[in-house]
Amino acid sequence: MELYFGYLQDSLPHCKHSPNIMNSGSTQFATSGKMGIYEPCYHMNMRSDSFKAESSQNTSTSTVVESNVKFNNKLEDIHHETFEDAKTYEQKKHTDKVLRRLAQNREAARKSRLRKKAYVQQLESSRIRLVQLEQELDQARQQTMYLGGHLREPAPQLSGSVSPEVLAFQMEYGNWVEEQSRQMNELGLAFQTNAPDVELKILVESGMRHYDDLFRIKAIATKADVFYIMSGMWRTATERFFLWIGGFRPSELLKVLVAQLNPLTEPQLAAVCSLQQSSQQAEDALSQGLNKLQQTLSEAITPDPIGTSDMSYMMAMTNAMERLDALASFVIQADNLQQQTLRQMHNILTPRQAARGLLALGEHFHRLRTLSSLWANCPREPT
Repeated sequence: MELYFGYLQDSLPHCKHSPNIMNSGSTQFATSGKMGIYEPCYHMNMRSDSFKAESSQNTSTSTVVESNVKFNNKLEDIHHETFEDAKTYEQKKHTDKVLRRLAQNREAARKSRLRKKAYVQQLESSRIRLVQLEQELDQARQQTMYLGGHLREPAPQLSGSVSPEVLAFQMEYGNWVEEQSRQMNELGLAFQTNAPDVELKILVESGMRHYDDLFRIKAIATKADVFYIMSGMWRTATERFFLWIGGFRPSELLKVLVAQLNPLTEPQLAAVCSLQQSSQQAEDALSQGLNKLQQTLSEAITPDPIGTSDMSYMMAMTNAMERLDALASFVIQADNLQQQTLRQMHNILTPRQAARGLLALGEHFHRLRTLSSLWANCPREPT
């Protein structure tokens, strides 16, 4: 049997009109069983459909894989970007913290340098002031050794702790003695040249104010260290020999002045006598009060023969300290008495008499200092 190309189409006319017949299994098996002939068209279509199905499956699988890869890559990119952002934020936060600490350290160092600079400047100022005080004190000591063209006994050195008020008084007293010497020279020259009473009155008033300054600085030192003033360590040895409650007896000063002021008028003599009498009475009252203070102070510190406890001992010392507070008032009252005596004497005298009286008083103290200096510098044979 001879086959030709259109045989199948002629034999199976329904295949021509029904393209989908190839999808039917019953038709395929019937035709194939009947004819027993290999049908290339059918197998080619089957292979084509199978290839298309596989291709479609492969295409869809590759698309899914590509999508998964892209999604994973995108997730990795997002995770990487998030990690990078977090890392950048942490680095920036750490950098800001470091910069803030550095700024705080710089500010603290700047304040420390300022405090150190101020402290160094304060120390330097204190050192310079201390050097100046030492120089002034040495200068005052040297000046007090030679005043009015005469050698003077050096002031005794202080031992132990000394208050600043006492050191200041010692220096001011040296300056006071120097100024007194200058004023006495000026007043003596005016008196010798017969200067008018107006000029003498001005010089006398200046001298009286100078004595007022002495009593003022003595009062300050007395409140700081009353025993220093009463001991007379700020005066020469000969002056200390005539010392009375840290100064001089007004009655003794009046005797010195009256001897240089004769002749006086009767009213002046009466006023001077009255002044001497009142001054003597005041001196006696102060001396008796001081003796009474010494007695009560001695009784306050006298121990009990039976024995004293710590409590009674402390009470005795407290009582003694309270009594010592009254000692400064005796010194101040004695200075006030001297000051009032000088003022009242100045009111009694004429300007020329007052000038002569100040000269006599200054010369009296000057001779005491000179005598003390001569005694201190006099060579003595060893015993």
